[in-house]
Amino acid sequence: MKSGAVTDAGLVRAHNEDRYWVDDQRGVYLVVDGVGGRAGGDLAAETAVETIRESVCAGEGPVEERVRRAIMLANNRIFELAQADQERRGMACVLTLAVVEDGYATIGHVGDSRLYLIWNGAMRKVTSDHSPVGEQEDAGELSEEEAMAHPRRHEVFRDVGSRLREAADEEFIEIRRCRFRPDAALLLCSDGLTDQITSAEVRDAVARYDGDAAAVAGELVERAIEAGGRDNITAVLVAGPQFRGHGERTRRRPAATRVRLPRPRMLTGRIAFLGYGLLLGMLLWAVLRAARGSMP
Repeated sequence: MKSGAVTDAGLVRAHNEDRYWVDDQRGVYLVVDGVGGRAGGDLAAETAVETIRESVCAGEGPVEERVRRAIMLANNRIFELAQADQERRGMACVLTLAVVEDGYATIGHVGDSRLYLIWNGAMRKVTSDHSPVGEQEDAGELSEEEAMAHPRRHEVFRDVGSRLREAADEEFIEIRRCRFRPDAALLLCSDGLTDQITSAEVRDAVARYDGDAAAVAGELVERAIEAGGRDNITAVLVAGPQFRGHGERTRRRPAATRVRLPRPRMLTGRIAFLGYGLLLGMLLWAVLRAARGSMP
């Protein structure tokens, strides 16, 4: 597999609270979006990445249990840090974790970051948005454009770190499992991407994958910035070994363009006929005049 990741603070936020982790060798991919701002959203996101990385690398057993345990440990570690520091109270994060093994992707998800599966020219959102607006969009009560512009778009009712949890707690970790074929791709992203560009724009960028996953991730982030960049933005593309795009990446025009002068062309049509006729007549007249001059 080939993966590429890009993150950016955007145009409005003073600093970036998004974090990610990719490990192609183990097939583990993670996007984390910090919640809490001054309360320590960046610390919550960093803690989640460190804890999940340690747990996944050291863990054994069924993949779903490893995913649940890793997210639970991250949750409780963030909560403990917040309780020990009054200024950190309320810090948390949302995240999407994917582990690819034996042709399947097992996804652990909390919050409103997202995971998409791209295969055979189609793109499907695998995760659900754990937010009031996200639920309405998933239910078809709001269009994608209406949800993107909704004033309560950033509210979530699930997070990692706001209280102690058990791995098997209901209404905490959403587990999804999907087939991951060699000619498929996964896109993990924070809501800073999908709040700015539509799923059609995302699919259009991924379709131009040419072997460089980081280039696609970078293009997605650039598009979100151009659309306003109102939040931190992170995109992680994971391409299977046989995944191919169906379009062509747009090439920028060179700064200087060579100007070519038009080449002279032979006359055609009626004008050519008249011109060539006149030339032939003058030649014939010259020949006759020369002949008369030579007569005794």
